[in-house]
Amino acid sequence: MAITKKYTAHATSVGGRGGGTAKTDDGMLDVIIAGPKELGGDGKGTNPDQLFAAAYGSCYLGSMKYANSLDKKRAPWNPDNSVTAHVSFGPRSDKKGFGIEVRLDVKLIGIPKAKAAAIAKKGHVVCAYSNALRRNVKVTTKIV
Repeated sequence: MAITKKYTAHATSVGGRGGGTAKTDDGMLDVIIAGPKELGGDGKGTNPDQLFAAAYGSCYLGSMKYANSLDKKRAPWNPDNSVTAHVSFGPRSDKKGFGIEVRLDVKLIGIPKAKAAAIAKKGHVVCAYSNALRRNVKVTTKIV
C-alpha cells in the first residue's frame, strides 16, 4: 500500500546485530549494538530487539491516544499511560531464518478494562507498526 510521505527517518548501522553501532543522521540516537547475553553476546550495548520494542511501544501508545481522541465518548487520557513491549527473537519453525513475536502490555490508567480493550483494538488499526506486522508477526495485546 502506498503512503503519502510526511517524514523519513535516516539511520546508519555498521557491524550488524552481533556488534557495531547505529546512528541517526541528526545525532539524536547513537548506540552501541551488542548481542544479548542470552544469545551469546556480551550484553554491553543495545540490541535490535530492544530498539524495536521501544519504537513499537511508543508508536502504539501514540496510536491509541489518537484513536481515543477521535471517539465521541473518549476516555480521559492520563499522561502516565504506558505500553510495555516484549519482543522475543528466535529461529522460525520453518527453519528458514529468524523471527520475532510481540506482547504488548497496555496500561490505561483510570479507564475500565472493556473501554481500554476497545481503545487498544482501535490503536492497532491506526499504528504503522501494527499495520506493517499484521499477518507476519504474532502480536498479543494484554490490558494490565
